[in-house]
Order: sequence, then structure tokens, then C-alpha cells
Amino acid sequence: MESKQRHGCVTAWLILMIIANSFTSITYLFLGDTVSQNLPTPVSKSMIMTLAFVGIANLIFSIMLFQWKKWAFWGFAATSLIALGINLSIGLGLGTALFGLAGVAILYGILQIKKDGISAWDNLE
Repeated sequence: MESKQRHGCVTAWLILMIIANSFTSITYLFLGDTVSQNLPTPVSKSMIMTLAFVGIANLIFSIMLFQWKKWAFWGFAATSLIALGINLSIGLGLGTALFGLAGVAILYGILQIKKDGISAWDNLE
């Protein structure tokens, strides 16, 4: 059986996602009060911890996409909906709140990039 391969752009995007979600999680965990103070409306500690959890979940989903797990993509979709709800509840504008859903669309698009005629999406299990 041939080993699965992904296009370099897909690999680069997954690495970027790992770095970004690690940074986001650390920021919410250790600088949550600062983040809350810089938002239009102060956010509760529990909301900050929920956002940290979403970041950690997305970090796990990024790693699982490296392991060819399709369920990880759907995990991203779910956490994006959670983040949308949180963003709307803390007073971010609809456009800003919906921006997170664009990330799911971008990820889906990037997973369509083909290597040797097969997309990363088609290789996901």
C-alpha cells in the first residue's frame, strides 16, 4: 500500500494552525484577564476558560488532521460554532464573529489541494 502524502501547502497550513492554536490557548490560560480588559465588554473567567478549551481542542484537531482523521475537521466546525456563540454573546459585531467560520471554509479549501492527483481531504479517514 502506498503511503499517503499531502501537498506542502497543506502541511504548512496545519503547522500554522498548531502554532496559532497553541498561542491562543496559552494567551487565554495565562493572560485571560488582560484579554478580557481589552474587549468591548469584560468577559467572565468561565468564558475565557471556555475559549482556552476551544483553543486546546483545535490544537488536538490540528494534530489529528496530521494523522489523517476526518473527524478532526468536523471538530473544527463544531468549535467554530461555539466560538461564534461566545463572540456574539460578548458583544463582538456579527462580521467579526462570523470571521471564525471563514477559517473552516479556508481549511476545507486547503484540504482540497492535490498531491499526485489526490487531495488531502480524500486521504482523510
